[in-house]
Amino acid sequence: MKYRFSRKQLAIPYAIFMILFVILPLLVVIFYAFTNGDGKPSIANFLHFFASPKTVGTLLYSIVTALITTGICLLIAYPTAYVLAKTGMRSGDALLMLFVLPMWINFTLRITALKEILTLIEGNLAQHPFFNTIAGMVYDFLPFMILPIYNCLTKLDNSYIEAARDLGASGRHVFRRVILPLSIPGIVSGVTMVLLPAMTNYVVLDMVYNSTYIMGSLIGSYFSSYDWHNGSVISIILLIIIGISTVISNRLTQDEEKQKAVNF
Repeated sequence: MKYRFSRKQLAIPYAIFMILFVILPLLVVIFYAFTNGDGKPSIANFLHFFASPKTVGTLLYSIVTALITTGICLLIAYPTAYVLAKTGMRSGDALLMLFVLPMWINFTLRITALKEILTLIEGNLAQHPFFNTIAGMVYDFLPFMILPIYNCLTKLDNSYIEAARDLGASGRHVFRRVILPLSIPGIVSGVTMVLLPAMTNYVVLDMVYNSTYIMGSLIGSYFSSYDWHNGSVISIILLIIIGISTVISNRLTQDEEKQKAVNF
């Protein structure tokens, strides 16, 4: 007689993993964020963060860097994903692999190669730190923008496009009124996958000789100096930003689904 596992039993390993590697570390971070050096409850760490020009400036710099990176990735990824989706499944998947293959190479090697290319182009990387940062971020995160948009475009129902053309819509109107709205979930997913990591990925900055801090490097500097309280505060602030971004992206996706249901 075969023994069948219930859903609750199958969920036990996942629950154990979540408790050990997600919930407990998060509780530790929350504890240090809301306590002082004596272990007493305090919000002084948050007040210090927003009162310091250095930390607030780092937050703003991180947001601007992430927004520019996300915008450039979207401008490059959408036409690329659109062309790949229109080439047919076989050739489209083959071309898509050309964009995914670099992700299989070690991250350090990829950024080192990019740094050498930038050195040949610019001569001295230290002269253009912000450009180097954006170039490294776009190079690193571009596949994460292409994949969700490509998957969304390949799943579009062609009957909507055919119906729009039968009604006399031009190619521009078909794209603006049918294809683009239906691809919003892929765009939202891609923006979420690029925007949030771009705020904290300090490895690119370090490897292209950019000494400017972003949120990830600021967290690392605090923890490396055993200042767990300020490091935890920044982690909580980033967690709040991630939570807000996730809620907004989910709301946009739900609204788009409702709009599609009304229109079609």
